[in-house]
Amino acid sequence: MKRFQWDQNKFGLEESTPTSRAFHHSIRALVRERFEASGLEWKDFVLAGSNCGLSESDFRSVEAKLLASGYRFDVSATISAKEEPEKYKAMKGQHERTVNAEIKDGRMEVGVGDNVVTYPASVKGSALYVHTTDEVMAMVMEGVPPGSIAIIDDSGGTLTAPILEHFAGVICMGGSVRSHLGILCREYGIPCFMNAKIGGINNGDRLEINCAAPARSAVDCQKGIERTAEIWKLV
Repeated sequence: MKRFQWDQNKFGLEESTPTSRAFHHSIRALVRERFEASGLEWKDFVLAGSNCGLSESDFRSVEAKLLASGYRFDVSATISAKEEPEKYKAMKGQHERTVNAEIKDGRMEVGVGDNVVTYPASVKGSALYVHTTDEVMAMVMEGVPPGSIAIIDDSGGTLTAPILEHFAGVICMGGSVRSHLGILCREYGIPCFMNAKIGGINNGDRLEINCAAPARSAVDCQKGIERTAEIWKLV
């Protein structure tokens, strides 16, 4: 079978994840099918204004085949899981990490995360879960409890933007130090942990986040170097 330039990644590399590879291969197969059925030269097919003959239903069909295999997407925004729960993995949230119940110096480690910026000292505050826009709107109207350390399911910089500056710190279970939320927290001067793994934390628990630990740099991310900082519950 004759291969065309568009039969492979434009950079000449394989996709980095099986999901991307499955999508791209399926789309390329559809393009090939429509192209060969058209009887046109490639340049005429591309410039014919048909968008390569693909429609929204074609893309939905590719997605449906992936989901039929049992695959589910990771949640990057809580609204996605709320509107289409059948497409997404269950959100594990606060019970994602097993807690070591050892108490030392009046505190117990209940999580780790990627520190966005190194500060002179760690920060203490009260845990405050922020899941929905309704919760955000309530805090816009009534105010954010002083000294709150927000715990967010995903890298929702847009979700928390109206109240972000009022947090003493932020713990986010998704994203990276280069995510929108991490960048906003850095600019506001708010200690922030991204890609956090936590467990055993309830609303109102007193926390301490070790934002004095080394920050995870872009180079660390590129090289796959782990550089986590501790989250403690004060007991």
